[in-house]
Amino acid sequence: MEKTIIYQVLTRLFGNRNTSRIENGTIAENGCGKMSSFDEQTLCAIKRMGVSHVWFTGVIRHASQTDYSAYGIPTQHPAIVKGKAGSPYAITDYYDIDPDLASDVSNRMGEFEQLVDRTHRAGLRVLIDFVPNHVARQYHSVAKPEGVVDLGDGDDTSKGFDPQNNFYYCPGCRFTPSFSLSVDGLRAYEEIPAKATGNDLFDASPGRNDWYETVKLNYGVDYYAGRVGHFDPIPNTWCKMLDILLFWAGKGVDGFRCDMAEMVPVEFWKFAISKVKEAYPGLLFIGEVYNPSEYRNYISSGFDYLYDKVGMYDTMRAVTCGSVPASAITGSWQRVDDISSKMLYFLENHDEQRVASDFFAGCGRRGVPALIASVLMRGNPFMLYAGEEYGERGMDKEGFSGVDGRTTIFDYWNIDTLCRAAWNSLTADERWLYDIHCRVFHIATTEKAVKDGLFFDLMYVNPQLSRQYVFLRKYGSTLLLVAVNFDSTPCDIQVNVPEHAFECLGITEKKANATELLFGHKKAIFLSRGQALSLSVKGWSGCVWKMNVSKPNALKRK
Repeated sequence: MEKTIIYQVLTRLFGNRNTSRIENGTIAENGCGKMSSFDEQTLCAIKRMGVSHVWFTGVIRHASQTDYSAYGIPTQHPAIVKGKAGSPYAITDYYDIDPDLASDVSNRMGEFEQLVDRTHRAGLRVLIDFVPNHVARQYHSVAKPEGVVDLGDGDDTSKGFDPQNNFYYCPGCRFTPSFSLSVDGLRAYEEIPAKATGNDLFDASPGRNDWYETVKLNYGVDYYAGRVGHFDPIPNTWCKMLDILLFWAGKGVDGFRCDMAEMVPVEFWKFAISKVKEAYPGLLFIGEVYNPSEYRNYISSGFDYLYDKVGMYDTMRAVTCGSVPASAITGSWQRVDDISSKMLYFLENHDEQRVASDFFAGCGRRGVPALIASVLMRGNPFMLYAGEEYGERGMDKEGFSGVDGRTTIFDYWNIDTLCRAAWNSLTADERWLYDIHCRVFHIATTEKAVKDGLFFDLMYVNPQLSRQYVFLRKYGSTLLLVAVNFDSTPCDIQVNVPEHAFECLGITEKKANATELLFGHKKAIFLSRGQALSLSVKGWSGCVWKMNVSKPNALKRK
């Protein structure tokens, strides 16, 4: 088994080296990263970190205020585009590549195909977004293959719901959001009849906090009648979305991160995933699902991994910030223990605040204990957001995205730490943080005890620990003892290992010569059922002690 480590990159920001950083700046003012930014050297550097998959966020064409009409690409009304660059989750053409990312706009699909090829040659796999729940209000495909019927073509707009419609409608109603649709010099945006908004708003008047730039897709669920499903005959939207998945699978991508998967019925996923995997075995499906009561339903429908957001992410954040004790981590993994291999851990992504932001931990070092624990606890995957490895703070005021501790997905911008990393001008703290990420990932990807081993949580016999978390990993004769310290100050702790751990993991009592894998220290560790282990752990850090526990050196129990 391979330890899956996903590196999420917001493609338009990753390679942008323009440091103008003008609030609400245009692409001409602030620049934009390109697919060509991911050259062989860059991709190999990502691979050396220990990454297995790159999630290229925002490669499918989405709504933008930049004019590409000279290339036959329809313009979007700025009143329904969030930010100058627009949201990558307001898709305008499922069959096209975002022109912002191309060095030669007319060859944008060719450049994407070259990116996939370069990524594979670097030993990495490619993930892209599949956004199934909603599209941009002015969705119109100009790149669809011959014979493909566009979304909404043929809909009966006199009905709010019809199982074979692609959209939901508000018959006879004009789109009238709670804010003005007027833009200086332009006619106000018009939509008659209004379509339902992407965040399950089934009236004509979304507010500023709604997903007003998007419209909801219809998978045969009648929300007007209380979420009644009409799945036989197969809804038209199912077939169109399956074709889109097969189109991108045919381009050589290795998997899809499925946006807001739980807003789309499980029945569709069972239908689509099975057919895609029949044609492309091994293709990954990662679901953004936030309702734990639905986890097992979506896994049974074919998803390989689901976000562990409301469980492990929220808990790690709370422990890091000191609002709950480290023992809360135990409860988080226990609630999904039967599906632990399917849960995707992370500390950052484009939706969440940066660890180093003022809204979260305040500095990257403070997130290191959560990193070590999240990556090494189980064999399930971990996701890293570009810049996180340097302690990117996300405290810029970019434009549509204000100072909120997140890196913007709406604006033309660049990421400070990624620029300085490319220019070899990182601070000592940033270099240290990058190095610790690499070391943790190296342990995760090379140690069988992490990839394939057993896990034993030690917190239930160590109630004296409030700001430390300790656990064991075991494979064959190799034992890893992992301790992390969420406090800023170093500590000496006594760790009890219960008799049940010796029996469950097949550990023999012995004096073992141990090596600390993060920092290279060595010492003898006495494994005994009746004697606590003494460990020193640095502040905002951890230790990973590796030892051989094979039987020949076992001590006789007195």
